Amino acid sequence: MPRKPAIAPSEDIDQPIPPTRPMSPAEIEELFATFQKANPEPKGELHAVNPYTLLVAVALSAQTTDAGVNKATRPLFETIDTPEKMLALGEDRLREAIKTIGLYRNKAKNVIALSEILVREHGGEVPRDRAALEALPGVGRKTANVVLNIAFGEPTIAVDTHVFRVANRLGLAPGRTPIEVELGLEKVVPKAYLQHAHHWLILHGRYVCKARRPECERCIVADLCRSPEKRLPMM
Repeated sequence: MPRKPAIAPSEDIDQPIPPTRPMSPAEIEELFATFQKANPEPKGELHAVNPYTLLVAVALSAQTTDAGVNKATRPLFETIDTPEKMLALGEDRLREAIKTIGLYRNKAKNVIALSEILVREHGGEVPRDRAALEALPGVGRKTANVVLNIAFGEPTIAVDTHVFRVANRLGLAPGRTPIEVELGLEKVVPKAYLQHAHHWLILHGRYVCKARRPECERCIVADLCRSPEKRLPMM
């Protein structure tokens, strides 16, 4: 069986221009201390009621906004919150429930398939194991990291397009691929901040350090940023 890539091919990653010098340990400490002061307990924005629904929601979120996934899954998860219930629902009715989500046909197929494996091999429970998670259909490294972090409290770092962009722009953990950035972040992020690091970076990239037009004028870490893409205020 061929090995799955570290990140699903459908997860688009832009290529920002990193600064010429990486951030120093003191700057990294200041960066995360600032994020923590502004948002001490950051949360993921996908709606979920337990580890299983979190796994499903993250699997559905590829190439789709969290808001779009939540719109479809909030009513679904009111009654379908275990793999057994998902299998009883069936692929046809699941497709109908998530048809507003991009690539919904393939995603429905994957959710049914991973639900079958959870029931057959894991007693209906989501495994607290990266290899077991990544072996599930439609689940890549990023999805596994999100589940391990949010559902089980593991200090993992899920690198999506926002984390990839911010880590490169700031010189926090420059890398050409998501796995390079992930491993780089694991090395440089102080232990005290690891649990919430990817949440802070995702939220910062999603709402402030945007791809096409970073909103530097309201960035709380602008003084630490040396990105060539930094937008200086007009004098």
